[in-house]
Amino acid sequence: MRKLGLAVLILMLMFSLIACGQEEEPEESEDPGEAVENEEETAEGDGEEEAVEEKPFEGTVLEVSVAYGGAEDSFEQFTEETGIEIEWVSLSTGAKLSQLQAEEGETTTDIWFGGGVDSYFNARDLGYLHQYESPEFENIDPKYLDPEGYFGALSLVPFGFIVNEDLIEDLELDMPSNWEDLRDSQYSGEIIMADPSISGGQYAILSSLIQVMGEDEAWDYWEAVNENVDFYAQSGGEPQQKVAAGEFAIGLTAIHGQTFGLMETAPVAALFPEEHIPWIPAPIAIFENSENKEAAKVFVDWYLSEHGQTILMEADARIMANENVAPPEEMDTLNMEQLIDFDLEEMGRERENILDRWKDVIGE
Repeated sequence: MRKLGLAVLILMLMFSLIACGQEEEPEESEDPGEAVENEEETAEGDGEEEAVEEKPFEGTVLEVSVAYGGAEDSFEQFTEETGIEIEWVSLSTGAKLSQLQAEEGETTTDIWFGGGVDSYFNARDLGYLHQYESPEFENIDPKYLDPEGYFGALSLVPFGFIVNEDLIEDLELDMPSNWEDLRDSQYSGEIIMADPSISGGQYAILSSLIQVMGEDEAWDYWEAVNENVDFYAQSGGEPQQKVAAGEFAIGLTAIHGQTFGLMETAPVAALFPEEHIPWIPAPIAIFENSENKEAAKVFVDWYLSEHGQTILMEADARIMANENVAPPEEMDTLNMEQLIDFDLEEMGRERENILDRWKDVIGE
């Protein structure tokens, strides 16, 4: 009996322990579907906050004056990533500078994009540009930057010749290989170049060769070349178009992605001179009169970043200013050692004097 009672007692203790264990079980977790839903709501909330932080200027409209072929093809990507909308107009830098002077700087344009650096120096000195040193400047060679911090470079633009190979063959002309060749009378009426008072690129060719040759030799040279030029284009891009159309055999031009694109559709070739290759940095700047300076800074930073530079290079193949972006294959024929070593500030400082001399020597 004693053993039976002990067994009963042990059984009672076991049932008691089991019951206690069941009572102390944790509460059931929430329904799995509800958990997922709650997590998604939290994630969506975080995403919305992050989106607001990433696009603080969403809906802002920036007006951009563009002198950079193909740049407009990158604007959609910029807007998609920042929410900032772009309204742009294509205008040579010489024409834009004249417009700024007529307006005394009271422009509604926010951004100046590309073109001739000489006009940027003049606009800076006239107080038309806003001083902004982008954090991306640290990835750009100082020689491509304004020392006072009013503009930086998007890319390097070299200059050379575009030739219509069919015309060269039909007219039995020699293929030009250097600047001296352009003096030759065999090219009479077959050379087109832009008016340097309108085209910043053509002014860069004129000014840099003056620095290389010296005043007297350079002006003798341009007088001789002028004998072979029947028409001065009203924009820097026009010589390419007219040579591709077969109107002229040789054009003086900036060489970049659009030039190489023409080679796929017309019998043209892009040639760099064997020595003394003019070049300019294609700048970017904010106008002092802009009412959207903070959004404009986002624009500048984006286009000078490695990411923005890569997208811009895809829109138009050039050697980009950001040192982290590799040159495009199209520029393999450019001998960087032949780029003219010249004073960019002098190019800007002497603009008025050089253009006055151009009018005296060449005419309006």
